[in-house]
Amino acid sequence: MLSAMRLVLARELRLAFRRWGQAATPLMFFMIVTTLFPLALGPPQLGGLASGVLWVAALLSSLLALDALFRADFEDGSMEQLVLTRQPLPILLVARVLAHWLVSALPLILLAPLLALALDLPGRALATLLLALLLGTPTLSFIGAVGAALTTGLRRGSALLALLVLPLAVPVLIFGARATDMAAHGEDPSGALFLLASLLFLSLSLGPFAAAAALRVSLE
Repeated sequence: MLSAMRLVLARELRLAFRRWGQAATPLMFFMIVTTLFPLALGPPQLGGLASGVLWVAALLSSLLALDALFRADFEDGSMEQLVLTRQPLPILLVARVLAHWLVSALPLILLAPLLALALDLPGRALATLLLALLLGTPTLSFIGAVGAALTTGLRRGSALLALLVLPLAVPVLIFGARATDMAAHGEDPSGALFLLASLLFLSLSLGPFAAAAALRVSLE
């Protein structure tokens, strides 16, 4: 089972590096959105908006890469082979979601501190921002995988995908922005971080099974 996960992960990473332009789109969107706010508002107005801007940009950036999560495999027929394999489909989907997170979310997390400083976020909140993104972005990936699996068989499923994913992603947005904002004001953000961790474990335990069931429905 672990060998199958490693093979799926390696395959997805190779395909992502071959389509590097598509993989870089969420990161470029994140950079553009967060750099436009300082130009539009100026430093005096950014103090209370930095955490919200960063998290909204991270959420919208994650949506950009979701539509292509399963679509290419669905169109060339390899998704059917993945479903019919003897390996448990939810376990294989964990590897797919992990590859998606490594390509689309991890570069965003690494770049976030620099953009946070441009948004005038206090330096004492950077560690909390990184930890919150490390906890929140995998949850967004698992939630997005369920929505992507449901809309894979639809020709124009991007709008429906956003409608499905955004309401479920709102708690991650709220707790992530709240933790960052509390750290920026010198308060203890542990409560919001614990809630983000609980959402991560909930999505990790239920998301792969829900995505596997949704894929089977889409292939019927």
